[in-house]
Amino acid sequence: MPASRVLPRLAPFLFVLLWSTGFIFTKLGMPFAPPLTFLVIRFVLVVTLLTPFILLAGVPWPRDWKMVAHVAVAGVLLHATYLGGVFSAIDHHVPAGLVALVAGLQPLVVNLIGAGLLKERPPARHWLGLALGLAGVLLVLSSKWGSGQFSLLGFALTVMAMLGMSVGTLYQKHFGGGLDFRITTLIQYLAATLVLLPLSLLETRPVVWTMQFGLAMAWLVLVLSLAAIFLLFWLIRQGEASKVSSLFYLVPPTTAVMASLILDEPLTALMLLGIGLAAAGVALVVMPSSR
Repeated sequence: MPASRVLPRLAPFLFVLLWSTGFIFTKLGMPFAPPLTFLVIRFVLVVTLLTPFILLAGVPWPRDWKMVAHVAVAGVLLHATYLGGVFSAIDHHVPAGLVALVAGLQPLVVNLIGAGLLKERPPARHWLGLALGLAGVLLVLSSKWGSGQFSLLGFALTVMAMLGMSVGTLYQKHFGGGLDFRITTLIQYLAATLVLLPLSLLETRPVVWTMQFGLAMAWLVLVLSLAAIFLLFWLIRQGEASKVSSLFYLVPPTTAVMASLILDEPLTALMLLGIGLAAAGVALVVMPSSR
């Protein structure tokens, strides 16, 4: 089969795999830096690498400042709120698998919020999907809550991250189109940096520059913030966005397996059942009705 046909088929699965590693490398790097400082360093590195690439490529800069403002708001929601919540939750010892599970409900929440904004009545399968998704999260929570591994604040930060991603996705779909994806990425990371920088100055724990921290940062910058985001934009341009949405529910089980193998996070039968229920719930929402 020609490469031109193989790549579009494999790319959605590659995106899910890369996206899943983000939770793992975040946890690997978290012991060496406070969460918001970690993110600010990551965003500054992304902007530093991306800016000369855009200049050399001759990408036209936007002249519509209203559009720039909309893209910046989406960036604050998608990067500062979502990633700030994820990093802070993991810093509060929420297991990477649970963070991925709650974040993986985002497509489900986006569909329900979108239907509410459009004053549409969601189909019955969407409500069933929501019930399954929540049941899955509660099952996983029940296996961990009494262990003292994390606090209510940690779980609240996880929910905040998921809501930030959900609202940011809707906002970007409605207001954020029309700009080159490279410019969009740059503006969003700049906006997120400006929001998180003053908050990071309130953190007192110092950054410890170790090999593990450097490797985690390099992976998150090069693979997650650049390669995975560009792959996502490429998929959207190829008309594969629906496949990414459909496969997004594979992120929690993929992350849970990785966390078990790499981070020694327990993977019990109850957790697997909860992840399976949540995945089925999201699948009910994002899959076309014909399926």
